[in-house]
Amino acid sequence: MQEWNNAVKKTARRAMQQERDCFYKVIFGSCEEMIELSDESVHLMVTSPPYFNAPFDYQNVFPDYESYLRLIRNFARETFRVLQKGRIAVVNCDDMLVRGEKYPIVADVTRIFLDAGFRYRDKIIWKKPEGYIRISRRSGLVLQHPYPMYFYPDNLQESILIFQKGKYKYPPANRESMIDKEEYLRQKWFLSVWEMTNQLPTGKEGYPAAFPPELPYRIIKLFSNVGEIVLDPFLGSGTTMLVACENKRSCIGYEIDPSLRPIIEAKVSPNAVAGNLTEFLSR
Repeated sequence: MQEWNNAVKKTARRAMQQERDCFYKVIFGSCEEMIELSDESVHLMVTSPPYFNAPFDYQNVFPDYESYLRLIRNFARETFRVLQKGRIAVVNCDDMLVRGEKYPIVADVTRIFLDAGFRYRDKIIWKKPEGYIRISRRSGLVLQHPYPMYFYPDNLQESILIFQKGKYKYPPANRESMIDKEEYLRQKWFLSVWEMTNQLPTGKEGYPAAFPPELPYRIIKLFSNVGEIVLDPFLGSGTTMLVACENKRSCIGYEIDPSLRPIIEAKVSPNAVAGNLTEFLSR
């Protein structure tokens, strides 16, 4: 009994130390060159790049599709450099309809990451509630013109692409990082379709297209250990950093819009362990 109590205390002390050692760093600059990070210095990358010229959210941000793909290529190359061997890179993205033309972003992102050196590990479909269709109800064309060739489906899904840098060498089990099996089964994480409610851009953050905290939460729990470093190259309003903080992981984020600092700070700093306040750096 005494040995058991000592083991429990030791585990608790180790968890507290890991929590105290966590840090949160926001770098205001482009992730196309992550010069602040050394090679193989992070354990997990999870992000959602800007949607290519999406109506309402990112309209006319990129002059053309090739400019967008150039950003993705540079980000993929740098992610491969800074990620440790065997570890996971996760990209939330979707094909985009812009002015009547559909862009195959999922296919192009997949090819770019493979060309950067990653292995293709898996794809999860993020299914949104049926009541959420922000861009258009294109399926209504069939009701107006009930004839062939008028069909365009309403989009209720996005892709969560999972890549891996080589093969992972499994270390001894870390009990502090154990996945809750009841949650895993109850929320059906084991399926290739995840049903999650998206975060509307009209919320209190006022930031477009923020993905739901549930998405990085699942990825962080499934692919990182307590005390490890999570990278989000398109940090936005700081959702990934908040989730990493709540789950005793360190986090580094890149963001090109410095006006988001108050939003990130308000979101993350109150949840950080005392003494581990968010550090902001500008180039």
